[in-house]
Amino acid sequence: MRNGTLTLGLTRPEGAPAPEVLSGVVALTDAAGVRSAYAVAAPVGGLPEAASGLPLAQALAFALLGGLLLNLMPCVFPVLAMKAMALARLSGAARGTVRAHAASYTAGVLATFLALGAGLMALRAAGLAAGWGFQFTAPAFVGALAWLMLAVGLNLSGVYGFGGTVGAGSGLAGRGGHLGSFATGALAVLVATPCTAPFMAAALGAALAMPPAATLAVFAALGLGLALPYAALGLAPGLARLLPRPGAWMERLRQGLAFPMYGAAAWLAWVLAQQAGPEGLALLLGGAVLLGFAAWALGVAQRSAGGGRIAGRAAAVAATLAALALLPGLAAVPAPAAGLREGDAEPWSAARVAALQAEGRPVFVNLTAAWCITCQVNERLVLRSAPVQAAFAANRLGYLKGDWTHGEPAIGALLREHGREGVPMYLLYPAGGGAPALLPQVLTEGIVLRALERDQLAPTRSSLVLPGDAAGGAGGNAARGGGTARGSG
Repeated sequence: MRNGTLTLGLTRPEGAPAPEVLSGVVALTDAAGVRSAYAVAAPVGGLPEAASGLPLAQALAFALLGGLLLNLMPCVFPVLAMKAMALARLSGAARGTVRAHAASYTAGVLATFLALGAGLMALRAAGLAAGWGFQFTAPAFVGALAWLMLAVGLNLSGVYGFGGTVGAGSGLAGRGGHLGSFATGALAVLVATPCTAPFMAAALGAALAMPPAATLAVFAALGLGLALPYAALGLAPGLARLLPRPGAWMERLRQGLAFPMYGAAAWLAWVLAQQAGPEGLALLLGGAVLLGFAAWALGVAQRSAGGGRIAGRAAAVAATLAALALLPGLAAVPAPAAGLREGDAEPWSAARVAALQAEGRPVFVNLTAAWCITCQVNERLVLRSAPVQAAFAANRLGYLKGDWTHGEPAIGALLREHGREGVPMYLLYPAGGGAPALLPQVLTEGIVLRALERDQLAPTRSSLVLPGDAAGGAGGNAARGGGTARGSG
């Protein structure tokens, strides 16, 4: 038993043909000694098949392209502020300096992607349902990242500085500059994980079914794609000369770029409120106040001398440690009762999918998470739009939502069944039974409406209608009976 799915390994006698039907009795004894028996009978052709994997070369190409497109996803926007500041500092720098900083940033991205890949493999080997963005299922991680975004924003606002100075734009990066570029690359990866760009899903799904070396190669290709725009400066450092010369404008730019970081911290606070409720949010806000005090005390210390500097640094350290001491409390806060904001959405389960199909209704399954920005954008701009809602109503479509905010194993198993390692995932099941169609991770109204009108999804042409059709309904199931719903639970 793993990830909510029971897997049985059966040996077929050598030379014996594959049976048309597998039947028998499965007897299970739990830890309390309670024994249960289940009759099993299933046609071999009706059993779910594992998603076919991509060849390594294709997975690497998809990973490189997906990593490149990840730069355009909303998750990475806050870190673009740090990238813009770093690029501004490189204006007019020597070619060797430009190459070194580009290499440091690229190394930070690659190292973090490889660490994530290794962590995923280790967790899955231990039997946990870990996928892309799995760390956001832990409230303590979300809280720590929110505080990090706040700390970066306070630094950009000039409350405190690194290296003993306050203020931005005081020349090019100094001795700690390369470490800063490396850390910026690592941070870009961490904040990018709630998003999944096009091509990434197929690459990740194939990668985690490959041998460890191939898996890490795919994660490295993802990192190279994410770092590619900045790494291009290393290949063509002359491009830095096209940037504006350093000047007083850099200080204003630095302070303005703090607000995307504050916005990221606010978004993470909202995510934590979904995961840990008011109690968790109170701990997060308390830690934010402590970190704000620590930043102010450190800034005062950096502007002082003698005893004032020592006292300010001591106060900053004490406040930071007090904030970090709240993280175990975040991890221990019980999750609030699950609930769906949309009144027309039901919780996902494989049994509910099968029941709705048996009623002659098509089913749309939305696998999402509170921390997934792509999921939230798709829901608000596409799934809640008037044309899509009208099409859902016209076809009596069942709308089910699987919430992976807390990393539920059954939803993780469903993701892997369809070759995915993270959300969002959208499945459209035909009325009357049958395997679902897998929709893209970035939706448009046209994509959803076209999926509803495809002949292969409907038992008959009249069974699925769009809002403008004169007639329609969810009837006409006879032509497609007998299918089996796929799922895990």
